[in-house]
Formats: sequence, C-alpha cells, structure tokens
Amino acid sequence: MKNLLKNFIIIILIFIFLSVIFSLFSSNQSKKEISLSQVVKEINEGKVEKIVILGNELSISYYDGNKATSRKEPDSSLTQSLINYGLEKDKIKGLQIEIKEKTSVLDWLIPLLSLVLPIVFFIWFFGMIFRQAKSGMGQTFSFLQAPAKIAGAGKTAGEKVTFKDIAGLEEAKKEIKEIVDFLKNPKKFLKMGARIPRGVLLIGPPGTGKTLMARAVANEANVPFFSMSGSEFIELFVGVGASRARSLFQMAKKHQPSIIFIDEIDSIGKIRLPGIGGGHEEREQTLNQILAEMDGFERDTGVIVIGATNAPQYLDPALLRAGRFDRRIVLDLPDIKEREEILKIHCRNKPLSLKVDLREVAERTPGFSGADLANLVNEGAILTARRNKNQIYQEELLEAIEKVLLGPERKSHLLNKKEKKISAFHETGHALVISSIPEAEEVRKISIVARGIAAGYTLALPKEEKRIKTKSEFLAELAVLLGGYCAEKLKFKEISTGAANDLERASLLARALVTKYGMSKLGPITFGKRETLPFLGIEQETERNYSEKIASQIDKETERFINEAEKRAMGILEKKKKLLEKVAKVLIQKETIEKEEFEKLIK
Repeated sequence: MKNLLKNFIIIILIFIFLSVIFSLFSSNQSKKEISLSQVVKEINEGKVEKIVILGNELSISYYDGNKATSRKEPDSSLTQSLINYGLEKDKIKGLQIEIKEKTSVLDWLIPLLSLVLPIVFFIWFFGMIFRQAKSGMGQTFSFLQAPAKIAGAGKTAGEKVTFKDIAGLEEAKKEIKEIVDFLKNPKKFLKMGARIPRGVLLIGPPGTGKTLMARAVANEANVPFFSMSGSEFIELFVGVGASRARSLFQMAKKHQPSIIFIDEIDSIGKIRLPGIGGGHEEREQTLNQILAEMDGFERDTGVIVIGATNAPQYLDPALLRAGRFDRRIVLDLPDIKEREEILKIHCRNKPLSLKVDLREVAERTPGFSGADLANLVNEGAILTARRNKNQIYQEELLEAIEKVLLGPERKSHLLNKKEKKISAFHETGHALVISSIPEAEEVRKISIVARGIAAGYTLALPKEEKRIKTKSEFLAELAVLLGGYCAEKLKFKEISTGAANDLERASLLARALVTKYGMSKLGPITFGKRETLPFLGIEQETERNYSEKIASQIDKETERFINEAEKRAMGILEKKKKLLEKVAKVLIQKETIEKEEFEKLIK
C-alpha cells in the first residue's frame, strides 16, 4: 500500500508538471482584440506596420509599438478579406504581411503521451506485482519467526522501570539483583567457577509484579529483553511453536548478554502425561524445544531465561530440574507496610490532598496485590475527575476500595421499605456478632446501599496482618457469617434470600474444617484429594478416598459446626436485641455507618 501510494503521488506530480509547461507555452501576452473592419480602418489611416497570420488568427503590430489581435474569415485569403471590408489597394503595398504556421504544444505532446504513458503504466504495474510476489514469498514463512517484543538497552522509548519503582518484595529483589550483577560482570562469577543460572522462575499470585520485575531486570542490566507470552508460541500450523522457540533463542544469542522473558509459561510447560497427547502434540513439541535450547546453552553464554507463572504446580518436572530453571523466586502479596509504599509510587504524579492518609488506605486493603492497588488509585482519580475536583481526597480513595471489592454503587437499585428493613437488620446482625467476638475481625463500615450484586454489606477487616488462622478464628468467622441469618430470624421470625451467600460460604468453611484442616472430632486427617481448577482458581475435590461411613461422619461434623455457630450468633443477638434495634434504625435512616459512629452506638 505504501508503494502504491508513492507511485500514485509521483504520477500526479508528473501531470501537474506537464500542465505547468503547457500553460507556459500556451500563454499569450495580454493584447486587445479588434474587429476586421477596425483593422481595415487603421490600415487606411497608416497606423499598421505589420500583420502576422497564424491560421485564422491575426497578430497586428502598430508603428507606435502597440499590438492587437483579430481574426480573418476562414477559408479565404487575408488580402481578399481586407479588400471586401474596404481596404484601399495602394495601402497594401506599404503593409508587411507575414504568414506563420500555427503550432501547439498539444500537437506533439498528445502523440508523445499516447506512446509513452502506456509503456510507463505497464512497467509500473508489472514491477509492483513482481515486488509484491517477491515480498510475499519472504513473508510466507515469516510466521515461523518468534514475534518477540524487544526492549531494554535503548530499544524502546517507553516507560523505564527500575527496582526503585517496585515497592516491597525485598527478598525477591535481592535474589534477582544477582542476575543483574551477572549480566553486568559475568567474569567475576566465572572466575570463581560459579555456574551461570540458566533460568529464573518467578512465582506468585496474579498482579504481584512478576512482569514488572522482569522489566526492571532488563533496564537495570541494560541488556536486550525479549518478551513473549506462552500462548504466542502456538499457532494453527504444526511445528510453528518449536520453530518460534528456536527463532527466539537464536535472536537472544545474537544479542547476548540478553534476557528471554516467557510470561504465563505454564500454558506451554504443563506436565506431560503418558498416553495423553503424544509426542506429536504441538504444545509438547514446543516444550521439548525449549528444554533442548536451555540444555544447549554454553557454560559462558550470556542468555538468561526468566519465566513467570501463578500455577507452578502444573509445570513439567523436566522444566524445573537443576540446570534449567535453577532459581525459583516467590513474589507474595504485599503486607501493610509494602501496600503503603506501593500506594505512594502510584500516587507520585497525581494531585493528592495533604489530608490523604495512605496508611489508612493500606489498612483497609488486606489481600490486595500491586495491580489491585494501582487500579484503586486509578479509580480514585476517575471519581475525582467525575466530581470536578482539583485534588484527590481521602473520600475518593476509600470509596474506590469498595468499588474495587464489590463493584460500582447501584443508586438506581432502590429497595422498598420492607427490603430496606430486612437488609438493615441483616447487616447489623453481622456487625454486632463481629464486635462481640474477640477473635473476629474489626468492623469498618456498614451499608445498605447496593453495590455490584450485593444489596448491602458489612466491611470487616483484620486487626493485624496474618498468615496463619487458628480454629478459634475459623469458628468466629462461622458465627459472623450466620449473624445476618440469625438477626433476620430473631426480628422477623423468618429468613429471606439475602442470607443465601452467607450460608453457602459457612457450609464450605465448616466442611473444610473437617476435610481439609483436621479440626474436627475425626482427628488430624484430611479427606479427599483436592485440586485447584486451572485459570479459575477454584478448589474442587477430585478424588474421594474415604468410605460411606466416614462420609456420614463428615456430614455430622459439618452440621455440628454450623449448629454451634448458629447458637453462638443467636445468643449474642438475643442479649443485644435492644442494641440491634437501635443500630438498625440508624442504618435505615443514614444507609451507611462508619466505624467511629458504630463504636459510639454500641458503647
């Protein structure tokens, strides 16, 4: 298309040039045009010096230097025409008459163009066809080349990420800085007989910064960085994945020292099961080629492969053995201190109010990844712009937390009086049970404003960061989940569909206490084999390794946990029935109660 446009512009310019030339040739000096009778009159008066005949056109020159034009009758001589108009015969002798053959640029231009233009057109047309055929043959097998994106070492002018732009993950950064040190100064390691790490596997939940860490390594080491996703290796045609793997490693070797980054490596590196797929299967061929390329590295090569995955349990053991992915670096979800640092990084170029407390935002976001926090700050900025404010305030950031967790506020979803009352007592029941159990979390907010699919919610957050949960904390969580159910039952003597999600979560948790955590009367035994479904993150029992008798006991233990939690929650709410009425009444009026107001009410 570019060549076609270029040729078209050249042809247009040629025609413009020819038009200019033609206009220059055909332009005449500005002369007045007079009638033939006027010409005869002026000849009789002796004013005319010379007449030049060009076909039927007359160019008249006067003794005073002026010039004029006229036209004679066609198919008749000039002399006869002048005599017919009354010219005196003796005046003809003193008049200079010159006859010239009239020539035009078109007389020679048109035949020339009719000969040249077809030849030029055919040369251009067939030349364009041959060029496209030649480039097409070259592109026929271009899909076999790796479509890797190259960055680092000045290759791209995009955002440059360094370790300073990554908050937290200190242990991971310390481990991976050794890779940077090797790429910058490999002789220091080789001199000591140290083996160069051939592969580094970044493991962590989605959004924890695996890709960001790999980009930081490339920029810190200032080396070419070849980036591909695992899915980009596989194509419609057989053998393309292996060919692209070969092409990728060849490109990296030409630019060594360099880094190859394969994101979502589990999509091509899954465990090879016997009898499933076979050696001809495309994904398996691609994995085999990657394994061969990593084994084929020379000892002093400067190419390092960095893989990223959030499902390391599905990777083939051959990929994880020593000599391939030698290092495995785990990237955890950030704690409260790291979340605050991440928030500071994402707020650097945003107009924050001086009253913004990022520590409070970090306290309200346990379990958030770096990507979630970036999304939170962005949502806060969008809310600020929507409200036509000049600065981002704490109000927008706290509202953004709820939007990220539960979805946008549904102001159009209005509850009738009965639904509003049921929702208020349900959420108040949750809040009172939380505040009455020491092992439970802390109430931050109660609301009956619909968000996402929830008609109301109670925002409860842990008092401190925890990595381990005890049985008492699980039992407290069970009682809290049944708090809304018990409040509805106590107040209205019946239950609504609003408790459905709470009951489902409570049932799953109670069964997990028996089958997964060994916290029941059945003893420290786990029942059933569980696996997390790929891409969904849902844990499911895949194998039942217990008898019907044990299954019956599991059901009884699950029921016992639920019944005890219900008794505990109901006992708390019966003792605080007046407080339940009081808080629910305020919630119906205000629709939202923050932590401070709730604490004043229950005191």
